[in-house]
Amino acid sequence: MDPALARLVRDRASSAGAAAPCSVRGPDGGVYYNPASGYERCLTDDAAFAKLIAQYGFAVAPSAMHSARTTGYGGFEIGIEADYTKIDSEADYWKRGTQGPPDPASGQSSIENRSPDSFLQHYSLKVRKGFPFGFELTGAVGFLANTSLVSGGADVRWALFEGFRRGIPAIFPEFAVGGSVRTVTGSEEFQLTVAGFDAQISKPLPIGGTVVVTPYAGYQWIHIFGDSGLIDLTPNTDAVSYCNFRGLNSPANPVAGSNGETLPHDGQPVCDGGSQADFNNTVVFDAVRMTRHRLHFGAQLRFQMVKFGAHFVTDVVSPEDANQGSKHEINGENKFAGLGSQWTLALDLGAVF
Repeated sequence: MDPALARLVRDRASSAGAAAPCSVRGPDGGVYYNPASGYERCLTDDAAFAKLIAQYGFAVAPSAMHSARTTGYGGFEIGIEADYTKIDSEADYWKRGTQGPPDPASGQSSIENRSPDSFLQHYSLKVRKGFPFGFELTGAVGFLANTSLVSGGADVRWALFEGFRRGIPAIFPEFAVGGSVRTVTGSEEFQLTVAGFDAQISKPLPIGGTVVVTPYAGYQWIHIFGDSGLIDLTPNTDAVSYCNFRGLNSPANPVAGSNGETLPHDGQPVCDGGSQADFNNTVVFDAVRMTRHRLHFGAQLRFQMVKFGAHFVTDVVSPEDANQGSKHEINGENKFAGLGSQWTLALDLGAVF
C-alpha cells in the first residue's frame, strides 16, 4: 500500500486526433518513453493524486479519541491505539497509485495493485500528560501497516468545564476544545501533514465504585496538506543506456549541430543515436489543500488503572461538498468529485497513573 505515483499519469491531447501514448511498456515490464509520441512527457493526473492524498490523510489524521476530562495535573496516561479506516479500494487511483505485491513468479514489481487493502490500518503509541488549569498535552508516534509510512505528532487540549461532582454543575457534561497535528515520513513520493481542531462533551458514569464508563461525542475539523516529491515517470528506464550516453556537452566533448557548427556548451547529455528525454522525465503533482468535517463519538471504560476505549469517526459532509471553489477544480470539475465519505473505527488500550 505504499504510494507509486509514477503511474498516476495521462497522455497529452492532440489537436489532430488521439495522441500516441507518452510511454509504452516493454517486454520486460519496464515503462519507457514512446518515440512515436515525439518523446512527449506524460501529464500528471492531479485529480487522482488529490483523491489518494485525501484518503491517506483521513487515515492518519488525529482521532481525538478521548473524553473531555483531562488526566489532571498530577496524572498521565500511556496507551496503544489502533485505527481502521475505510477507503475506496476499488477506485482506479488506489490500483494505479499504490505498489501492490511483487509478482510471485518473477519477483518483479507489480505494474498495478490489483487488490488494494479495504482498510488502512494505523497503529500508534500515545502519551498524555495533564497540567494545571485544565490543559493537557499528548505526544503520538505510529505507522501505517503494510506501508513504510511512519507518523508522528502532538495534541493540546483545554478542558473548559470538568471535574464537578456536587451541586448543579455536576449535572452538566464536561466540555473541552483542542488542536492537533500529525505528519508522515518514510516515503520520498509525498509529504503529508494533517492539522485538526476539535470540540467535545463527555460525562463519566461510575458503576459499582471501581468502574467508570465515559461516553463522549464531538466535532472535528481537519485540514490536509499534501505535496508530491519529484516523481520519475519512468523509474524502470535507465536514462544513461536509453540515451547511449557519451558525456556532457562541454569544451572537452563538443557537440556539432545539423550544419556542422559547434553548439553552445550547455552541459546537456550527449547521446549517440538515443534520446536524452528521460534525463528530465520528472514531474511534481499539484499541491493538495483540503478541509474535512468529521463527527466522532465513543466511550471509555476504566477499571482502576486500566482503560479501554472504542471510537467511531465519520465525515459529516462529502469531501466534494466541503471543498468548493475554483482552487479545487481541474478543467472546471471539482477534483474531489466522486470521492466517497470515509469512516474510522478505533480501539485503544492503556493505563492511567
